[in-house]
Amino acid sequence: MSSLIRWEPLERLVSVDDMVDRFFDRSLWRPMAFDLSATQVAVDMYETKDDVVVKATLPGVKPEDLQVRVEGGILHIDAETKSEEKVEEKNYIRHERRYGKVSRSVALSSDVYADKASAEFEQGILTLKFPKREEVKAKSVQIKVK
Repeated sequence: MSSLIRWEPLERLVSVDDMVDRFFDRSLWRPMAFDLSATQVAVDMYETKDDVVVKATLPGVKPEDLQVRVEGGILHIDAETKSEEKVEEKNYIRHERRYGKVSRSVALSSDVYADKASAEFEQGILTLKFPKREEVKAKSVQIKVK
């Protein structure tokens, strides 16, 4: 069975808003945009039966240069890496390693105990575990068969 589709010749015309958006997407300014990956911390966040786990990748960061805090249900991770070498003759062929401050903020569920969190920092990976509140943990219900 076939259906008829009404042909709208003006439907394919692009709106002025779309044209302006495309212009700025392809403009000369785009190559100069900041690379957010250089200033943000990569984060994985997942849920287990008892915890909400956040893993952040912080290569080259020393534990003393790392700050973690929770304010108003928002997890803030701040870190800083410092250049350890002084190169007198700077004829770099490639300079991609970043130094400076990086940060990330992630909203936490209100269903966790932020004050009971545990933290581990090993090989550049920060692992935070936030225990879930008892009332939101999954509970099984026994079914009686008659």
